Amino acid sequence: MITLGGVQYAWNDPLVLIAAGALVVAVVLLLTLRAAARSARMAEPLLRQMEWMGNRVQSLSEGQERLAGGLHHVSEAAAVGQSSMLKLMEQRLADVQRQMTEALHGTSTRTARSLGELQQRLETIDRAQANIEKLSGNVLSLQDILSNKQTRGAFGEIQLNDIVQKALPSDSFTMQATLSNGRRADCLVHLPKPPGPIVIDAKFPLEAYEALRRAETPAQAQEAQRLLRAAVRAHIKAISEKYILEGETADGALMFLPSEAVYAELHANFPDVVREGFAAKVWIVSPTTCMATLNTMRAVLKDARMREQAGAIRKELALLYADVERLGARVENLDRHFGQAVKDVEEIKISTEKATKRARRLDNFDFEEIGGPAAPLIAPRVAE
Repeated sequence: MITLGGVQYAWNDPLVLIAAGALVVAVVLLLTLRAAARSARMAEPLLRQMEWMGNRVQSLSEGQERLAGGLHHVSEAAAVGQSSMLKLMEQRLADVQRQMTEALHGTSTRTARSLGELQQRLETIDRAQANIEKLSGNVLSLQDILSNKQTRGAFGEIQLNDIVQKALPSDSFTMQATLSNGRRADCLVHLPKPPGPIVIDAKFPLEAYEALRRAETPAQAQEAQRLLRAAVRAHIKAISEKYILEGETADGALMFLPSEAVYAELHANFPDVVREGFAAKVWIVSPTTCMATLNTMRAVLKDARMREQAGAIRKELALLYADVERLGARVENLDRHFGQAVKDVEEIKISTEKATKRARRLDNFDFEEIGGPAAPLIAPRVAE
């Protein structure tokens, strides 16, 4: 039995059962609500986390979408850049290929040109070698010529003849001239007196000079110097005795050495021999100094010929003076005629001006100004 409100009810009473059931339901509901409240309080952070995770997921989704869009844009930009890069690479490769082609073509052209020039130079070298071989043969021939005294003398005479012909007029010298003593000079220059005709004789002391060059010991050098000194002295004496003739030739002569080396050797190491030549009035000359001496002789010849022609020059000057006087007189006559012509032209101008004025009056019918009312139509001619 159960008492509720002072009333007792049995356990199996429906009301009790209903009340008990309602109470149980209420208790269960209360427990459930409390559990739900606790669950709600416990689930609230979880919900907030789930909400935050939902927001993050949404953000991640949006970021993924933006990332996808960015990746798409990047892929498109990469594709465009790759295409541009490919085009640029192709252009660069084409430029490099063209430059390499041009460079190879230029190199081949330069190589061909260099080979052509090399071929020309080789041909020039071949021709030079041929000339050298020919010259070596000529040198051997020259050595053969100089080894013989007679041919060596002819060589000196030919060289002297060539120099004299270049320096002097053809009528001012004689080659192989014979003097009054019967001696034949290599060259006789016809200078006026003083100094008079002067002889040039060619000498070539080659053996002694070659011995001096080949000397290896002081004794050999001393012997070669003695031989050269003796040879030159003998030539000076022969020229002085044969070609200096009083009253016929100048009081001096020239000894022509056709070698500059021998001339330099004498003046450098044999000054005593050169002084002996000066004392004997035999002057030693080389091809160079001989040309200078001959040019001086040419000036002397020119001065002498001008003195010879002085009378003719004075005569021509007198004729020229007469021509100038005659020209002055004719110029005066012409000037007088010009003055008369100018005067006549001035008078013609005056007459022309008067005739023009009269014609102008006639054209304007100005008869009163011409001669009054009774003046005729044509005015009488008035003496100018």
